[in-house]
Amino acid sequence: MSEALLASEPIIRLSFFFGALLLMALWETLAPRRPRSFSRLRRWPSNFGLVAFNTLALRLVVPTAAVGAALVSKERGWGLFNQVELPAWIEILVVVLILDLVIYGQHVMFHHVPMFWRLHRMHHTDLDLDVTSGARFHTIEILASMGIKLIVVAALGAPALGVLIFEVVLNATAMFNHANVRIPESLDRLLRLVLVTPDMHRVHHSIIRRERDSNFGFNLPWWDRLFHTYRDQPEAGHEGMTIGINQFRTPRELTLDRMLTQPFRDDLRPGA
Repeated sequence: MSEALLASEPIIRLSFFFGALLLMALWETLAPRRPRSFSRLRRWPSNFGLVAFNTLALRLVVPTAAVGAALVSKERGWGLFNQVELPAWIEILVVVLILDLVIYGQHVMFHHVPMFWRLHRMHHTDLDLDVTSGARFHTIEILASMGIKLIVVAALGAPALGVLIFEVVLNATAMFNHANVRIPESLDRLLRLVLVTPDMHRVHHSIIRRERDSNFGFNLPWWDRLFHTYRDQPEAGHEGMTIGINQFRTPRELTLDRMLTQPFRDDLRPGA
């Protein structure tokens, strides 16, 4: 069972990734929320190139990733859930909730600690927001995030199935809530009770600092409400708001080489 899960993990994740990607890309085409500033041809090659580069880096540095860490923890008896007996469904539910809270906390930290912000800001320098923005993270941030996740997985003794479910859901919801899709306001209000929606997350990509430092959740909207980081709407409205940050606003910054070097370059303008 363990070997089968580890062997099938890449296939499962890739299947859900491409399924969500195609669905969101089609939805964006049929019902866009905002007009594009740049064509997909201008942005997507670099964003997909970054995804491929990050995937290769992860496989080289952490070959078995978080699911593998969960299997090792179980084999060696590490972590909370390997010391107590609970129904499998409770363990999975608790692991998904805790990992989601950890990702929320990590996201807040990456905004407020200058060293981490230099890594994370590249995610915010996309000048449009769409499904590909959900996977547009700097390689070092991806590796740091995986390191945090491995520590939490080992400490919890998280079941591998719970970790896999979380990883699949996180990837899918990240693409969903970054997507440039139109959802009726009444439906959006209902969805926000249990899920971070595109309109909710888009506020987080505003050029205005106080809006950017809000709505940190990826999967669940509850943490933002609980910790008072929730903001309902952007001041300029979704069609009128400006996406991005002040420092990197030229089209040249959309290329892969500039994306990878952003953390190592000084700010070009104040207001980071």
